[in-house]
Amino acid sequence: MASTSTKTKYVVLGLLIGILVAAMDNTIVATAMPTIVSELNGFDQYAWVTSAYMIATVAGMPIFGKLSDMYGRKRFFLFGMLLFITGSILCGIADSITELSIYRAVQGLGGGALMPIAFTIIFDIFPPEKRGKVSGLFGAVFGISSIFGPLLGAVLTDAINWRWVFYINIPLGLIALALVSLFYKESPIHRTQKIDYAGAATLVAGLVTFLLGLELGGKEYAWSSPQILGLFGASLALFILFGLIERRAADPVITFSLFSRRLFAATQGVAFFYGFVFISASVFIPIFVQGVFGGSATNSGLILMPMLIASVVSAQLGGRLPNKYGFRNVMMVSAVFFVLGVYLLSTMSLETTRTAVTIYMIILGFGVGFSFSLLNLAGINGIEMKRRGAATSMGSTFRTIGMTLGVTILGIVQSRTFTSSISEQLPSGNAPAGGQFPTASAFAKMPPEVATAIKTALADSISSVYMWALIPAILGVIFVFFMGNERPILKEEQGERPKTKQA
Repeated sequence: MASTSTKTKYVVLGLLIGILVAAMDNTIVATAMPTIVSELNGFDQYAWVTSAYMIATVAGMPIFGKLSDMYGRKRFFLFGMLLFITGSILCGIADSITELSIYRAVQGLGGGALMPIAFTIIFDIFPPEKRGKVSGLFGAVFGISSIFGPLLGAVLTDAINWRWVFYINIPLGLIALALVSLFYKESPIHRTQKIDYAGAATLVAGLVTFLLGLELGGKEYAWSSPQILGLFGASLALFILFGLIERRAADPVITFSLFSRRLFAATQGVAFFYGFVFISASVFIPIFVQGVFGGSATNSGLILMPMLIASVVSAQLGGRLPNKYGFRNVMMVSAVFFVLGVYLLSTMSLETTRTAVTIYMIILGFGVGFSFSLLNLAGINGIEMKRRGAATSMGSTFRTIGMTLGVTILGIVQSRTFTSSISEQLPSGNAPAGGQFPTASAFAKMPPEVATAIKTALADSISSVYMWALIPAILGVIFVFFMGNERPILKEEQGERPKTKQA
């Protein structure tokens, strides 16, 4: 029979795979979307393929986090993986953008269980002195998934078919399912709670109406139109209703009592703004590389690899250094590189070299990588076991909400800036038809002055994204200041940590 140590390694491997597939599905469709839209004829709805996944994940995280506190981590991790695999199969057989968006929501619900519960299991099965190292490993996997997703999506789309972007989750998911099912034996402390379904429903509805208003405003309807004002008004009303529900709920989606802890509250702010900004690198840098430098989807995905390596290195440091230097001091190092990287990306233009872009991305990746591991450690630091599931899920929720809003808002900035610049520089007959992104072959057929004008507009629109992204990046730094001087608690309260059977 395998030793306890060996079995623990199998559990960790299963959890790592679960986090990999769930987090990677935030970005894996990015480089496959042009092919998907071309085949399924849904260009006007393509943004919802990404948003549906993220919004469903936001809805699932707090609910599954609470359920895992009540009834145990294992059963809901396995349920989440089964739901995720089912959603992946459905996405692979989708015949329309509407179907694909619905099936992505199924995937997202499963992903909403996998990520927070996996991190919580780690805190259950490892003593405090080992959590930093393991959390750094998990943070590195999260960083890998964020950057590797677009590259893998491009390779699968070019080499096989876009549907394999989803089918690849099936064998990986089954491996994770088997490892956790066979080797994780838990005996956690449970407590009875009431699931705040009304709070979850109003939170998701508020997000959806807000994102719809941003997506349709200034494009389908004027910003001052009754439709857009109605959407924003409904969103505001839903968020107010959400706050009222949370104040009275026995076990709310957002456990406001946790925010009385300074470190926890500041950590959620950092997670939100870091997520808001970092998702833009995975989405817009490949577009810059493909549009300005030229090349295939696979080549544009490869540009993300230096950022991947840098974020993996700093994720490991983020898991280990807080024991010696404290959470805030380490995150201040992160903040310097993070803001510098965003600023450098905001200076990109048609004259920027590929080498320069690579250096900028290494700086940004190194800065953001600390957050993948350190924020999970900080958010749960000193919180009793019975509330760890809720605390961990809230950290993941705030980061995912930030990513959802970031990819939508910054996407609108890029799209509107590009369209405005094109309309100023080119006659309508020379502009890309229907707002479509011109390929390398399309550029080759254009008059040189037209191709240069389009590339200039594209470069300027993406640099404007990062100029605007400096605002949330700086807000993230402000929250870092509020983290205080706490260090990881390396000794559990007496009787706090249960004995976890692994043999």
